[in-house]
Amino acid sequence: MTPVKTPEPVRAKPDAISVAAVEPAREAAIVEAGAAQVGEYLGHLVEGERLVTHYFASTHPGYRGWRWAVTVTRASRAKTVTVNEVVMLPGDEAIVAPEWVPWSERVQPGDLRPGDLFPTLPDDPRLEPGFTDTGAPDEVLAVVEELGLGRERVLSQEGREDAAERWYAGDFGPSSPIAQAVPYKCYSCGYWIRLHDSLGQAFGACANEMAPGEGRIVSYDYGCGAHSDVVIEAPDHPSTEHAFDTTGYDDLALETIAEADVVQDDEADVVQEATEEADAVQVEVEAAAEPPSDDEVQADDEVQAITAEDEYDEIPMPTAAEIEAEATANY
Repeated sequence: MTPVKTPEPVRAKPDAISVAAVEPAREAAIVEAGAAQVGEYLGHLVEGERLVTHYFASTHPGYRGWRWAVTVTRASRAKTVTVNEVVMLPGDEAIVAPEWVPWSERVQPGDLRPGDLFPTLPDDPRLEPGFTDTGAPDEVLAVVEELGLGRERVLSQEGREDAAERWYAGDFGPSSPIAQAVPYKCYSCGYWIRLHDSLGQAFGACANEMAPGEGRIVSYDYGCGAHSDVVIEAPDHPSTEHAFDTTGYDDLALETIAEADVVQDDEADVVQEATEEADAVQVEVEAAAEPPSDDEVQADDEVQAITAEDEYDEIPMPTAAEIEAEATANY
């Protein structure tokens, strides 16, 4: 349902029959919206001669603050009224849609996305016709192209002034907080690239990647802390040589060194003992593997002979009678 604005009241003599036709107006609103959506009576408005609009509150949950408007009229010398129209109108506290704005005015800077096209109006005052091909020599065309005039439309004087005012009052103008906080200005900075033509008198591009205006158009009296003339005296670097404390000592460090010496001594003793044992075993092995000398072999033979004789003398020899008796016994 399209909302309709309440018309301005007119100076007319109230018609008594039309003003008193509250119930016929309510019945017409109920027929239009249903009894559940028609609330209390809110008054009337005289809109003309024998033309009165009666208002009833809307009880619909989605139309709070709206009201039903029933306009009635009466023919001359008639005793009853006739219902002209029944509409729903917004009240003073009603939630309504914003006023319709053309798309060309709704689009704001930053709304353009990849793939979107924003057409330029044919009568855009910011543009004016540029240089067109008129059969000029190639030398002239080369100069025209170098000057940037080989386009169908170029920036007009109004367009230049509009851009200059917008840039100068923006974030990269002299009134920005960062420009007010430093004494350095862009016109003396080595990173500032002045624009050509008339805009170059007040604007340029910043080419310092460390500056907040890098890659942007900045005014000549804008400034920041990344100016090319900023020089800070660097302090002397501290010496890399080791410093020795000759006024005291560290007890923990000395105890640690003493413990390390004790452990080292113990390990040395263990290694010495293991070395001595290994040497002794090596001597025994070599002594056992060494062949005996001739004197030792002769001495060993004599000892074995004496031992054999002793063993031989100790065995008694049997007599002939004992041998014969033993043989008889066996047979």
